[in-house]
Amino acid sequence: MHIPISLALILMFVSASTHHLTAQTISLFNGKDLQGWHIDVPDLDDDPDGIVPFIVRDKKLVSLGTPQGHLITDKTYKNYRIEATYRFPAKPGNCGILVHASTPRSLYKMFPKSIEVQMMHENAGDFWCIMENIDVPDMEARRGPKEKWGVIEGQNRRILNLTDGSEKPLGKWNKMIIECLGTEVKVWLNGELVNHGFNATASEGQIAVQAEGAEVEFKKLALTPITRLSENP
Repeated sequence: MHIPISLALILMFVSASTHHLTAQTISLFNGKDLQGWHIDVPDLDDDPDGIVPFIVRDKKLVSLGTPQGHLITDKTYKNYRIEATYRFPAKPGNCGILVHASTPRSLYKMFPKSIEVQMMHENAGDFWCIMENIDVPDMEARRGPKEKWGVIEGQNRRILNLTDGSEKPLGKWNKMIIECLGTEVKVWLNGELVNHGFNATASEGQIAVQAEGAEVEFKKLALTPITRLSENP
């Protein structure tokens, strides 16, 4: 059977488009418990009955902030987009989502080897290099003198984000999207591109949420595997 050229082209286009579609979104948090995650909190080593800083409250994932540590996915991921809807419900403070996480307690006997996407109030979207590295344009302006760059204690590990004023007022919900594709990491906050890094030294790993001093609520934490270059979310 002969297929007309126009129909053949349409079929080829559909086939190619299907091949590049994003996969189905999965929720990383089921709204009931911490299934699919494990907790790494150094203070609990000596006090296993101490406060666990990650809880479920009103169907939300809550990082209480203290004692400090991390909630880490059991699975590893590569080429994906995370959507996180979060807020600081009371006091401003610090938190972050770590991508490409691997060896636990690699930095300060606390932080897993990873690239952190900062959520700290008024600094959301910064990168922090934690035993892994990533490049951005205008590196010296955003990271400081080149001779001080590094990924270990005492070195310049922070890379400033691109915008000011992208966060919602304290207590309001923020939508952060983190896209990891190959060795690139892009971050959007409330619809604005706030960071874009490339040449990351890792391209896959676990995902971690921090407890780092302030209470943070998450009402959505979802992941979509991707197989194509992204468009603006």
